[in-house]
Amino acid sequence: MTHAIRVHETGGPEVLCWEPVDVGAPGEGEIRVRHTAVGLNFIDVYFRTGLYPAGSSPFVLGVEAAGVVVEAGDGVTEISAGDRIAYAARPIGAYSQERLMPASQVVKVPGAIDDHSAAAMMLKGMTAEYLLRRTFSVSADTTLLFHAAAGGVGLIACQWAKALGATVIGTVGSAEKAQLARAHGCDHPLIHGEDDLVTAVKDLTFGRGVDVVYDSIGKDTFMASLDCLRPLGMMVSFGQSSGPMQPIDVGVLAAKGSLFLTRPTLFSYIAERGMLVESANALFDVVAAGQVGIEVNQTFPLADAADAHRALEGRQTTGSTVLLP
Repeated sequence: MTHAIRVHETGGPEVLCWEPVDVGAPGEGEIRVRHTAVGLNFIDVYFRTGLYPAGSSPFVLGVEAAGVVVEAGDGVTEISAGDRIAYAARPIGAYSQERLMPASQVVKVPGAIDDHSAAAMMLKGMTAEYLLRRTFSVSADTTLLFHAAAGGVGLIACQWAKALGATVIGTVGSAEKAQLARAHGCDHPLIHGEDDLVTAVKDLTFGRGVDVVYDSIGKDTFMASLDCLRPLGMMVSFGQSSGPMQPIDVGVLAAKGSLFLTRPTLFSYIAERGMLVESANALFDVVAAGQVGIEVNQTFPLADAADAHRALEGRQTTGSTVLLP
């Protein structure tokens, strides 16, 4: 019997239940996928707690996984049974041994990339891709600040930004994580609680400030992030791991130097099939070229997803975490 992690009511990690589910046959445009590895992401916490609405209950968590196509439904032409695929897409439901998935939302995995890496890289890697290449076009002339530089997105983004020639400043939670970030392309890791962020950034940039800040922490760092920017700099708020942010008076952006502010999501940047394939291929290319390494530093049985969530929320993880069905 196929099992999945289901949520009957939102709350803490204890609401994650390992239960049998009926998957069924794929319909028009769908495939049935047997998962080999499932990615753990902070967006899963947002759905679990109810910060992001999941729709009707019970629901299955997860937006990222790798696996093998078991069966393809009518009208599916690009994907066939036996293909290795991966995805980072909605509808949610990746915390499962098998599931149905729209064929348009998955991509084939190159032979050089293993399943654990594929499951760990899609959401985080395509997030890094759109942040660095499309939200703000990072180049050798760019000095940037990336929060949570030792996290899953952070380690990928620091390597990719370094490959693009940028100067990378990052924030981390400990000296150990600072060492990890530095080994992955972060030129100047700053430790929360030890370094005064704004002062340190201004010192590193000779008083100018950075061109762009990538902030996935949110409430605890938002205003300091704005103060790290140069005039006409861009604030990219792409997460809120410290909790929901308060409303902002847009006049603050003018007062701090005519700043730009955006709140992007990956799903907007891969909404069309062509955009998805382009982003995934760009990611596969930098990984295959050795410019970006995928660090799977933790694995948990899928049935123990609650323990994985506790580790993620407790900032006990580095790099990527994979759940094994």
